[in-house]
Amino acid sequence: MSTTYLAVLARTREPGVALRRFLALDAAVTGANGLAYLALSGPLGDLLGAGSGLLLALGAALALYAAAVGLLAGRREPSATGVRTVVAANLAWAVLSLAALVLWLSPTTAGAVWTVAQALVVAGFALAQHRSLRERQSARP
Repeated sequence: MSTTYLAVLARTREPGVALRRFLALDAAVTGANGLAYLALSGPLGDLLGAGSGLLLALGAALALYAAAVGLLAGRREPSATGVRTVVAANLAWAVLSLAALVLWLSPTTAGAVWTVAQALVVAGFALAQHRSLRERQSARP
């Protein structure tokens, strides 16, 4: 992923602004996902082939995680350690989602597609955040 591509996605050439935008987008998408799991655990559980209890637990965890990422995104200068923690958590989520799909989940077709799609989106956030952090650090004198 080139710096130009990241700049287009974030609509800025400012690495610090791009980083904050990718963190904020991550928080928004993750928060929406978490709230959907909390509010619609029964119907979504049926659609995805997951238990409503699992979706409730995931929804709560995702909502809390989204709030933490949102707080980080709201900082003028998100800490490098905080960003690295978010990147690591996102990569872990992506890997664990795919591992769960292969090893112990028995989702519907929609659930399998959803699991792969969300893992790819989360991995994409991790990559964009990592690259934006590197760009921000390179831009500093």
